[in-house]
Amino acid sequence: MGRDEIDLDEYRAELERTSLMRQEFTANASHELKTPLHVISGYAELLESGMVREEDIKVFAGKIRAEAMRMTKLVEDIIALSRLDSGGVGMKRELVDLYKVAASAVEALTEAARTAEVEISLCPAPERPVLLRGIPHALYSTVYNLCENAVKYNVPGGKVSVTVETSEDGAAVLTVSDTGIGIPQEDLQRIFERFYRVDKSHSKEVGGTGLGLSIVKHAAMTHNARIEVDSEVGRGSAFTVRFP
Repeated sequence: MGRDEIDLDEYRAELERTSLMRQEFTANASHELKTPLHVISGYAELLESGMVREEDIKVFAGKIRAEAMRMTKLVEDIIALSRLDSGGVGMKRELVDLYKVAASAVEALTEAARTAEVEISLCPAPERPVLLRGIPHALYSTVYNLCENAVKYNVPGGKVSVTVETSEDGAAVLTVSDTGIGIPQEDLQRIFERFYRVDKSHSKEVGGTGLGLSIVKHAAMTHNARIEVDSEVGRGSAFTVRFP
């Protein structure tokens, strides 16, 4: 009887925690979506009123498009998180070459890095392929989000280095290091929380949904991987993901 009561209490507590997390996530997601919606609505209203000079129409259209893209990225990230929350159920697993995944992500971010005046580089290909059985899209999202953050939270003239290797115990290891602004020690425990931002003013300036590291965390959990973070303010950060 006593044991059953304890188990029931734990179950109720877990339900309450889950409910609170969902409520908080819904509130944060609504807030993040509301901002671009207000911007789009405002610019559209001005265009509709005919008060915009002809030479400014293209500028307004560009701002509407940018906010629409921001909303699209947020919705895509929410969907990705929802699928990973279920442990990747229904997501096909296959043998993946982690180096090739990293190469694709680095290539996709080359232009963004150039615009930010940041050098992004990938280590030479290892002699043997770094293979693991996983969900291709989730693994790509892991590399892409880590690299994107390393570029965004960097400084002009900064560097981002990506390495892929096999450890002595056979684990596939991905490391993304940068010479950026770094993360305060008091924030390291919270950076994987959904919508958590270390520097809200800087985050607003560089964009982003605030879900990138949450996706990395859940993708790692889905693959039974371990994440290690080493960071120092003003000197940069290094994220290492070890896939068993």
